[in-house]
Amino acid sequence: MEALDLRGLVPAPVTPFTRDGEVDHAAIGRLGAWLGSFKEVKGFVVLGHAGEGTFLTPDEQSAVIESFIKSVDGKIPVIAGITTEGTKVAALEAKRAVKAGAKAGLVYPSHGWLRFGYQKGAPQDRYRMIYQESGLPLILFQYPDATKATYNLETQLDIAALPGVFAMKNGVRNMRRWDTEIPVVRRERPNLQILTCHDEYLLHTMFDVDGALVGYGTLTPEPLIELIAAGKARDYPKARAIHDRLLPVTRTVYHRGSHMEATVALKHGLVARGILEHATVRSPLLPLEPGAEVEIADALRAAGLIGQTQSRAA
Repeated sequence: MEALDLRGLVPAPVTPFTRDGEVDHAAIGRLGAWLGSFKEVKGFVVLGHAGEGTFLTPDEQSAVIESFIKSVDGKIPVIAGITTEGTKVAALEAKRAVKAGAKAGLVYPSHGWLRFGYQKGAPQDRYRMIYQESGLPLILFQYPDATKATYNLETQLDIAALPGVFAMKNGVRNMRRWDTEIPVVRRERPNLQILTCHDEYLLHTMFDVDGALVGYGTLTPEPLIELIAAGKARDYPKARAIHDRLLPVTRTVYHRGSHMEATVALKHGLVARGILEHATVRSPLLPLEPGAEVEIADALRAAGLIGQTQSRAA
């Protein structure tokens, strides 16, 4: 498989469910068609945190990939989150994703590393084996600095040099590390596409990247497309204005007790925008507090996004 060009907006869509908790493939069709109608959208990353991917069975995961591909008639690449813990089972997951039609994989750290950390060389081995077994082009996922699964600079550079690794989704959420490590990665791995996933810190990170791979792109593609363009143009006043217009939405979606609640909030936002019919999620996610959907809709209205679901296709 050839590496993809993800220099632009790459939404990480939610997975819609029916009211009784089954995957809603008709709703996937509507959501994917809407997101895919923006010419600046370069791909979808499905089955990640925003997509409740780890809450799905293997068969459901494959079906979700297939439905998102169908929603855009195969014209936009669909990238699968590779989330299982062991390297062997992650490689099998990647092979299933290839069979379902995925064009790349976003490789999550092994879950145990979040608490216990990782052995030197283990992340490199994980990426190497997944690519060798599946042939799936891979995206390096840099986890937050607050976890023990965050990769030091040496590990990032090693992974980025491996065959099959063509991009990095960076969510380190430590601006000191961002400001000192990103220039080094740029210099040492100039062909690596760098994508921010700092949904709540996009302004700071938008001037150093090729694009954004964010769950936020599922709900607010229009202003995020503008923000990416402003960052590439080094137009800080314009980027700041977009950031400030979006801030009420950012607060209601991401400034919550748990970042996982953002998935529920994104679904409420998509209901307010007329894309989804309801905000059903799967356990262990729970509904938001009463009135949250009103707060989210009011924020979207303040940002000028209610009633603006039309596409901007070329």
